[in-house]
This record gives sequence, structure tokens and C-alpha cells, in this order.
Amino acid sequence: MTNQEYIQHYLEYIKFEKRLSPLTVKNYHRDIELLLEISPQIILNKFSIDDIRRSVSSLHARGLNGKSLSRMISAWRGLFDFLNQRFNFTHNPTLGIKPPKDKKQLPQTLSIDQTMKLVAINDTTFLGIRDHAIIELFYSSGLRLSELINLKIQDINFEDGTVIIFGKGGKSRIVPAGKYAINAIQKWITLRNTIKNINEKDFTLFLSKNGKSLSPRSIQYRLKIWAKKQGIPENIHPHLLRHSFATHILQSSQDLRAVQELLGHANITTTQIYTHLDFQHLSKIYDQSHPRAKKK
Repeated sequence: MTNQEYIQHYLEYIKFEKRLSPLTVKNYHRDIELLLEISPQIILNKFSIDDIRRSVSSLHARGLNGKSLSRMISAWRGLFDFLNQRFNFTHNPTLGIKPPKDKKQLPQTLSIDQTMKLVAINDTTFLGIRDHAIIELFYSSGLRLSELINLKIQDINFEDGTVIIFGKGGKSRIVPAGKYAINAIQKWITLRNTIKNINEKDFTLFLSKNGKSLSPRSIQYRLKIWAKKQGIPENIHPHLLRHSFATHILQSSQDLRAVQELLGHANITTTQIYTHLDFQHLSKIYDQSHPRAKKK
């Protein structure tokens, strides 16, 4: 049996037995064909772990990143598992193969001046008041988009200026909300109460004019509109405000553990990406703190 015949059997298996979508089947087929393109002379049952390593290296040299290579290796692994079970192949050469790690990209952030410019919304329309509260809360408390969408009115404690957040894995945390965010939310709730035909049992904090919950895409769209109106050229999105929140807090406090708690990170290694402070700031801290750095 030829390589193409083996592959055809596998594609029929994932399409009709595993019932994967046509697009997924197409992607698997493309990834497998890339493997054969690199090593056209090798029969599938003769592939070795070294052949797979060379294929990964070749694709990496073409510019494919770790995420793409991980997907491809997964597709190859599925193929060889199938061939072992259905056609008595004796081994899976992809076992133990890991893609090269991508360089960690530092998160983009806004400067403090840019952030202040973005939140300085002076608009008394329905959308202006609502969106001002959303943006203030994003930056004030470092919320994820999903966390903001799911906020309820009762999650806001106006007396002590805190918000109960239900994050990933159903874990809750209490985070402070600045006075500007609290004031903006209070103005919004007053306006929210005027929405007609609102479901009295729906306590979702942020709603549309029709009383419906906001979608992630609609909030992302509104942020881009306000960035343009406020003269911010950067590609503004909810996570950019979360990045900016974390970076600005860390630059001021130097307290990585506190930032971890505020962001709701289970592991502090996730938070450490925010330690990309600028060199001048680090130099200033060094000069102020290290006994051998102080000038006489």
C-alpha cells in the first residue's frame, strides 16, 4: 500500500468515525502532506524518530513557529497511532518529539500618559457613560474581558470600593476599584435603570440599549472606537488595558506577589512577564538601593 492510500484511510477515519469537521480534516491532510513533502522517499512504516526531528527542523527553518509545529506533530501522531492500530505498524516515531519553544513576546502596554488620555472620556450619551465605566474598570482593576462581561451589580461594593471577580476555574478574588471607576460605575447604574423592557432578574452590570448582555466582540469594537476618538494610535483591546494595569502597578510598587493576586494568576511565573521594566527605571531603583551603586 502506498503512502497516499494509507493517508486516505486515515482521512476517512477522522471524517466518518471521529466525525471531525471538514475544515479540521483539511488541516490534518495539509499537515501530513507537508511531512511527505519533506521526506518523499520514505514509506510511512519506515519513518524513524530522526526523520521526524529533521522534518520539524526543516519546517522551523522555513519560519513556522512553535504553535504551528505543535499542531503538525499532533496531526502526525494521530496518523501513526491510527496506522499502528489498523495496519499493524510497529511504532510511532513522533512520540517524545516536542516543537521548539517560541520566544516569549513581551506584552504591549500603554504609557501612563496614553492611558490617562484614553480614560478621559467626556461624553454624556448612553454609550459614552457606559463605555467610560467599562474602560475605567478595565484599567482600575486589571480585569479579563470574560470577567467584566460576567460582572453583576451585586459584585460591586461601593462602600469600600472593591469588586468581587469570578475568574478562571471558577476562582473568586476581591480587587480594589479606584474612585474614578466607582464614580463612573455609579453614573452608569443610574442610566442602566432607565433601560426599557429590562429583565428585572438580570443583574448583569453592563448591558446594551436593548437590555441585552454585551458580547466580547462588541466590547472590543467599542474600545477601538474610543481609542480613535481619544487620539490613541495603538491597537487597543481589553487585554492591553490589563497589561498596562499590571505594568504600572509593578513599576510603582515592585511587589510581584501583590500583582499576582490582583490579576488572579495561579502561578507567579505567569506574572513575571510583567517585569519588563524600562532600563532607566531599573537603573534608578539600582542607584537608590544598592550600597555599591551610590555615588559619594
